[in-house]
Amino acid sequence: MAKRIDALDVLRGIAIMGTLGTNIWIFTDPAGPAGILGFTEAGAVETFLRFLSNGKFLGLLTLLFGIGMELQYRSAVRRGLVWPGRYLWRATLLLVEGTLHFILIFEFDVLMGYAVTSMIVAYLIGRSDRAVKTWMIAAGALHVTLVGLLTLALLSADDETSSSAAGLLYTQGSWPDQVLSRLHNAVLYRLELIFIIPMGIMLFLLGALLLRAGLFEERGAALRRRLTVTGLGVGAPLNLLTAYAGPTWFAVDRYLLAPLVALGLLGLITSILLNRDKAPGPVLRGVTNVGRTALSCYVFQNLAAGALCYGWGLGLAERLDTLRPWWVPAAWAVICLLFVTLATLWLRRFTRGPLELAWQWAYQAPWRTLSEAPARR
Repeated sequence: MAKRIDALDVLRGIAIMGTLGTNIWIFTDPAGPAGILGFTEAGAVETFLRFLSNGKFLGLLTLLFGIGMELQYRSAVRRGLVWPGRYLWRATLLLVEGTLHFILIFEFDVLMGYAVTSMIVAYLIGRSDRAVKTWMIAAGALHVTLVGLLTLALLSADDETSSSAAGLLYTQGSWPDQVLSRLHNAVLYRLELIFIIPMGIMLFLLGALLLRAGLFEERGAALRRRLTVTGLGVGAPLNLLTAYAGPTWFAVDRYLLAPLVALGLLGLITSILLNRDKAPGPVLRGVTNVGRTALSCYVFQNLAAGALCYGWGLGLAERLDTLRPWWVPAAWAVICLLFVTLATLWLRRFTRGPLELAWQWAYQAPWRTLSEAPARR
């Protein structure tokens, strides 16, 4: 059991750092999110660097969320609790947190999508393997259909794109200006939920099935090998092709092939972790600490990237634009080093991250109030 928990923490830490590897290209673009929504073609080097992370760690994080849901369901069953019961309150808190994160910090927040998805999957996670597979296939079919429709729309669209809509908002605009822009363009920025929710249902349920199949146990060695070969041997080359095929293949690149690569990463990293016989070194301990404070690190990394790149902060997106793409990986590394260090220092005194502590307090508050009411009477 200890190995399983350690593996999950490391995988979660890698996924959090990987999501920044995707988001950092948004923050370092002088046009901000409009640079991504413009679907403009990047240079060869930048395309490859984006390929390394785009969608893969979102897929990995989604699989891990499903694994976590399965573990929570098992825990509720062992303790004789009603399911989903209190879990729906957990999902509601995540939705509130994601909404605040979207409004105040980052246009492409994933927490809102995870919250809605978890509310749906909570009613499916405890069913039989056959029922789970049926729902997973249905969600997957819907997801593939949506990706296909978007790809056809992009293929038939005019080549002319523009990122001028954002103007100077991200280079000279204030933080309140950006908050107002997110509220004004909320529908546009939340369109990704159309893809995240069906994909999330499929990957949540797949994560639960993989856990049941012994992914983190000795009997799962063959399963891990199959995941690695399929994801990295088949998915990664195809993903590389779509990355260079141009912006019109964006949906296939990010929402179809990248999750397949994520399965390969899950299989490979888990195999490496479970076969280790040495004590973890400082790097592995640091990544584990990020996994233990995943929510705090996810929000912090986006806040730090905004302060580093936007006009209300240091404004490096505009100042260092001539050094693009070379300075972008350096910015990613600096932010990662910062939150790895902070997470390590924090956990020397506390058992959870700062947002995790606040979230746990809010989660327990209604039942704590109910239990204290008889004493007050």
